[in-house]
Amino acid sequence: MVTSVLPDGARRVQARLAELGHPHEPVMLADSARTAQDAADALGVELGQIVKSIIFRRRVDDAAVLVMTSGDRRVDEEKVAMKVGELSRADAAFVKKSTGFSIGGVSPVAHANPSVELIDTELFRFDVIWAAAGHPHAVFKLTPDDLIRLTGAPVADVTA
Repeated sequence: MVTSVLPDGARRVQARLAELGHPHEPVMLADSARTAQDAADALGVELGQIVKSIIFRRRVDDAAVLVMTSGDRRVDEEKVAMKVGELSRADAAFVKKSTGFSIGGVSPVAHANPSVELIDTELFRFDVIWAAAGHPHAVFKLTPDDLIRLTGAPVADVTA
C-alpha cells in the first residue's frame, strides 16, 4: 500500500467517511484494485474480504441499484430483483452518472445520486473487509457492521 495525494473521487469518499465518523481513511494502492482479485492481491487478503460493488438499473424508475457482496461470490440477479424490482444491466456511462464513480472504483458511500442498496450476507463471514474508495487504486478498511452503519442498507441473501 502507498499513501499519496488522493484523486477527486477518493477525496469525496474520504470526506464522507470523516462526516460519518469512520476511523479508516482511503489508501491508494500501487497497483490497480479495479477487480476484486486485483484488490485482494494488492492487500494480501482473501478474495472474499473485498466488497464488490455491482450496479444494476431498476427498470421501473431507472434507479441505480448497488449490491455489495464478497469478492468471491456472484450476485444472483433474480434474488436482487425479488427484493427491489425488475433489473437490467448498467453500462459504464450509467454507473458514472448515477454514482459519480467509474467501474472499478465504485464506493459504498459518497454517491453523486441516491441509490437503492443491498448488502449481501456473505460479507459477514469476515471480521475485516475492504471496499473501493472512489478510484480504481483507492480502498478503505471496514467491518461488515461498519458497512451497514455507513450506508444504512439492508442485509439480504443475494448471491448464487
